[in-house]
Amino acid sequence: MLHQATLTFWKLGYEGASIADLTAAMGITPQSLYAAFGSKSGLYREVLAHYQRVFGAASVQALEQPSALAGFTQMLRRSATAFSRPDLPRGCMVSTATLRCAREHQAEADHVAALRNAAVAMFERRIRAAIGAGEFRPDTDAAALARFIGAMIQGMSIQAQDGATEEELLALAEVAVGLLEERSV
Repeated sequence: MLHQATLTFWKLGYEGASIADLTAAMGITPQSLYAAFGSKSGLYREVLAHYQRVFGAASVQALEQPSALAGFTQMLRRSATAFSRPDLPRGCMVSTATLRCAREHQAEADHVAALRNAAVAMFERRIRAAIGAGEFRPDTDAAALARFIGAMIQGMSIQAQDGATEEELLALAEVAVGLLEERSV
């Protein structure tokens, strides 16, 4: 049930997914949706957590590689492949589902922005650890490099939604990997 709601929000976005769309996908009534989740917003937050556990876990696991460069390389390549899967909505739900919205949905947009910022903070922590371990050059700007990686992930997500192929996204990932290699020692 939650998986079907995830696919619906991922495909249509927060504002685009109506209660009718969600209940039809989940096979429940609107009353059941409200009883279980309290609101569309409550369901959306549950869906985002589900998305991160199911679809985003591989990226987080990639950063657990002993080498930061290997971890980021794996994360970028996995993202390129995941964003272009033919059996799922294209792109990353966290990157693109709620970028702009009506004022009454700003709380949802802020929540998703916080998730994106948390990812960038995770990247920065991994980069700082890599600098401390001597993997990346000491003059590496950890904050800027983390934002660059975040921008690559978000940009690949948008390009996937615009029709970029897996090969095109992998080519982008390789450009990013090349820049990361320049920072390694």
